[in-house]
Amino acid sequence: MHLKDYYKLLELEPSATLPEIKKAYRRLALLHHPDKTGNDPYSAAQFSDIKEAYEVLTNPAKKEKYLQKRWYDQSIGKRKTQEVITPVSVLKQALELERYASKLDVFRMDKEGLKDYIQDLLSPATIEQLKQFNEPAITGQIVTAIIKSANALQQQQVIPVAERLQQLAGNDTISCEQINTFAHKHRTRHQQEKYNFLIIIIATILICLLIWIAGH
Repeated sequence: MHLKDYYKLLELEPSATLPEIKKAYRRLALLHHPDKTGNDPYSAAQFSDIKEAYEVLTNPAKKEKYLQKRWYDQSIGKRKTQEVITPVSVLKQALELERYASKLDVFRMDKEGLKDYIQDLLSPATIEQLKQFNEPAITGQIVTAIIKSANALQQQQVIPVAERLQQLAGNDTISCEQINTFAHKHRTRHQQEKYNFLIIIIATILICLLIWIAGH
């Protein structure tokens, strides 16, 4: 996932002082606090990110680690995002991943890295936050996009991805069926690959044996 831009979340410049950070947090927290917004899930998500930004930028150790990561991402041209975690924002990232993965050579791609990225995108905290919105249609689109992105993964990499997708889908029958089909297809392919490998070994042994017999 993209690194969050905590300064933009607090509507501040990177040069903001500690008093300015505290002042911005108090102002935005009053606007988005669940008590003020009637527990609206979008405002609650906004409040959660504002609180996270404040806690990081007012903690010297966390801030230093964040700034190092921020500098590194800037140095390699990786963009930041100040988007709040919502079904729409996660769907946008899932669709970006799907487009990116579709262009990769399946034989040379970093499959372990792809698996890690998906697990990061669908972290337990993100899944829990998405469930609060109760938007099964968008959740279904996220599941579909992730499945398409993960199609080239190996069986051992598919297992944790499928588990995260199941957690996200919850009781959505259509999404659960789609996930089960995805996992079953990879299990079947894995079994076929094992059997094909055994057949190749046996065939090789038989050919070598026939050559030896013919030579004697």
